[in-house]
Amino acid sequence: MAAGTSGTSDRVSITITDGIADVRLDRPDKRNALDNAMFRAIADAGEQLKSDPSVRVVVLSGNGASFCAGLDFSSFQQMAGSDPVEVTEGDGPGAMQAGRITHLGQQVAWAWQEVPVPVIAAVHGHALGGGIQIALGADIRIVHPDTKLSVREVHWGLVPDMTGTQVLSSLVRPDIAKELTFTARIFSGTEAFELGIATRLSQTPLEDALAMAAEIAGRSPSAVRGAKELFNRIVNAGAAEQFAEERRVIGSLIGRTDQVEAVTANFENRPARFS
Repeated sequence: MAAGTSGTSDRVSITITDGIADVRLDRPDKRNALDNAMFRAIADAGEQLKSDPSVRVVVLSGNGASFCAGLDFSSFQQMAGSDPVEVTEGDGPGAMQAGRITHLGQQVAWAWQEVPVPVIAAVHGHALGGGIQIALGADIRIVHPDTKLSVREVHWGLVPDMTGTQVLSSLVRPDIAKELTFTARIFSGTEAFELGIATRLSQTPLEDALAMAAEIAGRSPSAVRGAKELFNRIVNAGAAEQFAEERRVIGSLIGRTDQVEAVTANFENRPARFS
């Protein structure tokens, strides 16, 4: 797309003006929760922006009350009653594409590292589970202090498998990454900044993200791209192997007894009874 143009799907909108791609998750009635259509639309948006030479910086945000509340509840209901092969294969988040180091679920977060220009996530409302992993896929995160964030997967009997183990480990100490993951607790944007997950706090994250984007867009585009490439060589080392391990571990969990019990107990509002 050239400057001043836009594109919209029923899940993600993109507007490009003066080199800034304003990308918005657009399922506000569901707090931008991730269903199959949302997974595909986010990955497609990343692919489109990777090959657009007019783009100098990307701002990623969510329309409505939240950035992204994580996996759609219907997906958890499916997990509670499905064979693991049915859940992880096909055209859903477990779908692999030839030549990629990610499956679709991982790609919606990893796409922002593959985009050759800086990606700034403006985060508000909720960033839970898959939502926080998408935000972690950005280069910079501007977060409202009251945002509710969580590495939520263990709550549902799962593990972070959308590149979260790789990117979280590059931002915080290993014990902090483990504590957030093991407890699945919800923490604020303020704490996210204190831990090093949020780059900056803001009462107006989207406005401030767009202002930062304008500043970056005014710098040498080739220098900015080169700088991202160099930093990514360091922070993303070993990514392919780690993502494969994420897929292996999640495949051993989905649809198994403990995972089904975690989901069922949540929906029945009772303590889980694990084997």
